Amino acid sequence: MDLKQLEHFVAAAEEQHFTRAARKMNIVQSGLSASIRALEQEMGAPLFVRTTRRVELTVAGRVLYEKAQGIIDGVKDARRAVAAINGLERGSLSIGICGSLHAFFDLPLLLGEFHALYPAVEIRLCHSTGATLMEKVKDGSVDLAFFPLYEKSREIVSIPIASDTLVIAHPLGHPLEGQQNLSLESLSDETFVDFQPDKGTRRIVDQAFGAVNVSRRTVLEVGDVQVLLDLVARGFGIALVPKTFALARASLAKTPKIGIATLKKPALGWHLVAAFNGRAGAAQSRNPAVAAFTKLLDKIRSDAAAA
Repeated sequence: MDLKQLEHFVAAAEEQHFTRAARKMNIVQSGLSASIRALEQEMGAPLFVRTTRRVELTVAGRVLYEKAQGIIDGVKDARRAVAAINGLERGSLSIGICGSLHAFFDLPLLLGEFHALYPAVEIRLCHSTGATLMEKVKDGSVDLAFFPLYEKSREIVSIPIASDTLVIAHPLGHPLEGQQNLSLESLSDETFVDFQPDKGTRRIVDQAFGAVNVSRRTVLEVGDVQVLLDLVARGFGIALVPKTFALARASLAKTPKIGIATLKKPALGWHLVAAFNGRAGAAQSRNPAVAAFTKLLDKIRSDAAAA
């Protein structure tokens, strides 16, 4: 049994005439008759009593007619629902965000423009750490997430949002004050305050030290960059942080202040990305809202670059 057979059957039942039913379905009468005969064979029972003037449903035919109407209506509803999703007349979009995003990108602006274009799409936000967000993107728990990219993965596609370098934040009067082009090896005896282990920036730093086989001592771990820099300023240790945050903190009038030292080139990079699951195009095909969102994201980034 296929949907066309049911549609032919319902048309014949409603028209009570094969010729009119065939005309309604835009097929030849012989084709409609053959379709209904095949359906009767599959059902194992006659569905119509045929006369020279019209056809009438048998008892079995009346039972099938009631069921067939529900099936056809259900298929129509399903088609309308899929069309609504594809047309973004309904649907949902889950977005993961990290704490460092606001310093580099105006997410409320993007969300506002997206909502204005697609008001029926429900937006859900999830705030978490870089490592957690990457896993959520991989397993599909969120459609798209913003986080510092700490490792390449074939399971995700990433769109660059911002790039920065990591610098050494230290208390004023520290022996590192004023120094430049420092190696990671030269920091092995320093005391660090750091982000929590599941933060994207922490993963970048841990991998960098691991790559040169250098261990370090961390005394405090926090989840917020401003708290981290306050601890540095209070003399608890040094920290590797994105240059943007370090410069912003150093320029504040508040005391105590921090100093900034730099690493030798090539600098330790820090890259904020928007990431979604799978090869390019895969996530957009699974959820059209992702394609619309990333398209708008590209436009806003292009407009900002041109300004």
